[in-house]
Amino acid sequence: MRFKVMKEAILEELQLLQGIVEKRATMPILQNVLIQAAGSRVDMIGTDLEVGLRTHCEAQVDEPGGVTVSGKKLFEYVKLLRDGETATFAQKEGQQMEITSGDSRLKVNCIPPDDYPQVADSKFSKKTILPHERFREMINLVSFAIAQEQRYYLNGALMNVKNNQVELVSTDGHRLSYAATAVEKLKMDKPVGVIVAKKTLVELVKLDSENLEFDSDDNNLFFRVNNRTLISRIIESKFPNYEAVIPKENPHVLSVDRDPLTQAIRRVSLLSAERSRGIKLTIKKGALELFSSSPEIGEARDKLEVEYKGPEIDVGFNSQYLLDFLTAVPSEKVVFHLKDENSSALLKPQPEGAVSAQYVLMPMKI
Repeated sequence: MRFKVMKEAILEELQLLQGIVEKRATMPILQNVLIQAAGSRVDMIGTDLEVGLRTHCEAQVDEPGGVTVSGKKLFEYVKLLRDGETATFAQKEGQQMEITSGDSRLKVNCIPPDDYPQVADSKFSKKTILPHERFREMINLVSFAIAQEQRYYLNGALMNVKNNQVELVSTDGHRLSYAATAVEKLKMDKPVGVIVAKKTLVELVKLDSENLEFDSDDNNLFFRVNNRTLISRIIESKFPNYEAVIPKENPHVLSVDRDPLTQAIRRVSLLSAERSRGIKLTIKKGALELFSSSPEIGEARDKLEVEYKGPEIDVGFNSQYLLDFLTAVPSEKVVFHLKDENSSALLKPQPEGAVSAQYVLMPMKI
């Protein structure tokens, strides 16, 4: 194998692969990237067996072939090469790859490509196109509520793709975040409802394009953006019944400016208990009072003018859970739908944009 390529062309793809390859893998080959040169391009693949990325860049291929090489070392070295220069990649005897650029030269050990795990592929024959910018916004609205625990079905977000609509839902047992957007002319032979790994969603946010192609088979999800295809194994489990969690009868409505509320929560939460992060909200006609205290440090209070006409309610929330939602939504105001101090609150952005969002938050004792 031997090919020449501009530094910037291959560097961008190697950077994306850094989020895929394992850093401390029990299988050493999972720390490697599979590189295959043929025709007029170089294909690169990385995987951790759960999430994979296929990508390619244009190159001058003098000898076709393939190797696997440390993804981290390859990226770090190419990154340090001089800008605007061409690098030559050549396979040497004894399972080594040599990289030369000007007077710079590196030899790095390889593992035969035959040992690399198979990574699924798709022809995207169903022609399912999603609006990528809105889908990225949906990911940002749900990713913070994905759990990291032994209940592996909570370690991802539920993705529903159906006629004219896409939904993402996440929960960690204390809160639930829901995002949806309408997609005109989206037609599905049958609805898709699958759990997508958080790592997949994080990597999808890094890809930038107007459209996102989507496909699936019995075991995998496929997302294609330009020359890059992200492959994600489906999390085989049943997601909780999220529709039963979203409150249907919360009659008391509080409307508040998002930015002032965010800043007030940040100020008050400085003195909240470090473990619980709890703050108390006192909601009354025209006013929202915020309070937190710590026996070791002191107490903090703040007050905002709001739109509210219901009965006075004292309710406690985890301040970080509130901030996660407030910093994810782009709206000028946020609306709280409340019932009482013991029932879940339903939060929504106001006004609602092309992506609709709902956030269910359990109260806590303060």
